[in-house]
Amino acid sequence: MRRIGVALGVAFLVVFCLAPFLWTVLTSVKPGPEVFAMPPTYLPRALSAENYTGVLEQRPFARYLLNSLIVAAASTALALTAGALAAYGIARLRMRAAGTIEKGIFLFALFPPAILLAPLRGAVLTVGLMNSYVALILVHAALNVPFAVWMLAAFFRQMPKELEDAARVDGFSRLQILSRIVLPVSAPALAATAILVFIFSWNEFVIALAFMTRDEMRTLPVGISLLSGATAYEIPWGQICAAVVMTTLPVTAAVLAFQRWIISGLTAGAVKG
Repeated sequence: MRRIGVALGVAFLVVFCLAPFLWTVLTSVKPGPEVFAMPPTYLPRALSAENYTGVLEQRPFARYLLNSLIVAAASTALALTAGALAAYGIARLRMRAAGTIEKGIFLFALFPPAILLAPLRGAVLTVGLMNSYVALILVHAALNVPFAVWMLAAFFRQMPKELEDAARVDGFSRLQILSRIVLPVSAPALAATAILVFIFSWNEFVIALAFMTRDEMRTLPVGISLLSGATAYEIPWGQICAAVVMTTLPVTAAVLAFQRWIISGLTAGAVKG
């Protein structure tokens, strides 16, 4: 009876957590009149792809997808590179100010992006980088570096120092030790950090809305927010749900593909010894 109770509890929790996304998927395949039917229908009477075709015809969704992929991938690579170098220096190098530097990095992570929006937009306008990938990539990477440092420093600290000592005996430099030994061993932590940083950049809305004013340069969250109906008083819920499903699927596929590495990376450093 205890096992049955646990199984039922887990099943209820899974259904409860997935219910919003399942409702979004079901709404995306309903015909237009059925989306607004009262009382609402939980299961569509007939499957329809009109919401997906409507999104692709009304907005340059493929362009939005490409913009999000470029920004998220580049900012993730940049944040991981800077975060790995900083985390290794904090965890391994004997610096008097290592603790102060680490606390300063974490303090920067406490500031919400909305507070930094006005000065960042002014700086971007000054250097002429509005509607360019460079500005958005640099800002997303800078906002994610503290998280990358926090994740990777915990993993680097619990790695055995004997590996690095043996490499130094063989004549390896610090950068060679980091690139040839530390990073390959840290693949689970790198994968977990990369996925989480990618998701942040993929879903980020406020900064992308402020930096990308041209329609062809907008990212997916901004493009979805601009979906409109036939009139100013109509909200195209079916098309919005279809766009959300198409936006969520790439991230879901990436998480499922790297699930094992993500779990091992998140638990790395949690147990010492």
